Amino acid sequence: MTAYPATGLTGPAPTPSVSVRPVVLPAPHRGDDLHVRVSAPVTGADLPIVLFAHGFGSHLDGYAPLIDHWASHGFVVLQATHLDSRRLGLAADDPRRSQLWHHRVVRDMKTILDSLDVLESSVPGLAGRVDQGRVVAAGHSFGGQTAGILVGLRVKDTRTGTADDLSDPRVMASVQLATAGVGGEDLTPFALENAPWLREQDFSHITAPGLVVAGDQDELPLSTRGPSWTTDPYTLARGDKSLLTVYGGQHSLGGIAGYEAAETTDENPERVALVQQVTLAYLRHVTGVDDTDWETARAALAGDTHPLGRLESKQAV
Repeated sequence: MTAYPATGLTGPAPTPSVSVRPVVLPAPHRGDDLHVRVSAPVTGADLPIVLFAHGFGSHLDGYAPLIDHWASHGFVVLQATHLDSRRLGLAADDPRRSQLWHHRVVRDMKTILDSLDVLESSVPGLAGRVDQGRVVAAGHSFGGQTAGILVGLRVKDTRTGTADDLSDPRVMASVQLATAGVGGEDLTPFALENAPWLREQDFSHITAPGLVVAGDQDELPLSTRGPSWTTDPYTLARGDKSLLTVYGGQHSLGGIAGYEAAETTDENPERVALVQQVTLAYLRHVTGVDDTDWETARAALAGDTHPLGRLESKQAV
């Protein structure tokens, strides 16, 4: 067990990890092959999986502060480059643009889940060491919505007018970081024009366990409600749920999008350490690895006494 002075939390010691990319998965209905990065510890068995979705415009090489931390502490992390990535440069008039949210789930994440054997065999020495029955979906910003859909979030399709159930029973829980809340009258004109998939979101069908991470200074141009908007996935979901509020955290939560990511406006290593350690503790808890660090975090971050944040939980309703 390792103590982290900056946060006062505890966690296991890191071990070496390795990343392989790109693993190319055929995706003919998507329009482009799917490129995936696989990160995993070099030792250990029965390793749980984190299926991670990046924020709008990012790619499979992003979010190293989180991915490296999870992989070096016992998780196999899978990341794709989604169609909205700046690397792909989708044309403004590309017909796929209005359905980016749908492509992320149906064409990307479910393709990954269908290809776990291929991805496992892509890393030398990893085959036979992965527990494919323990999968947690995680994501930041737009990726948080992607993770939410996999556990029951309903999004109304602007083409059909329906909000289909696109959840996947292979996903047991979620971690949603700085993620959009409900739509309706809270959305700004900018959101209505650029993110029509936010118009109507229904969190009431989420019954799987989940951790939501929100910055109390996360002022997005998508909603008129301010930072409280990003707590809706916690407030409105029906499963066992927890909320980590990061004090002073803006949309990048101190810098989780990458080491020296240009879009980080609130760079703060202590905030990043807090998010790293609480998310890891939750992943270990929800996948049944160990509860010790999660209980330590809940005690240390209860109430308003910790300088970096607050952690609260509610049981399923």
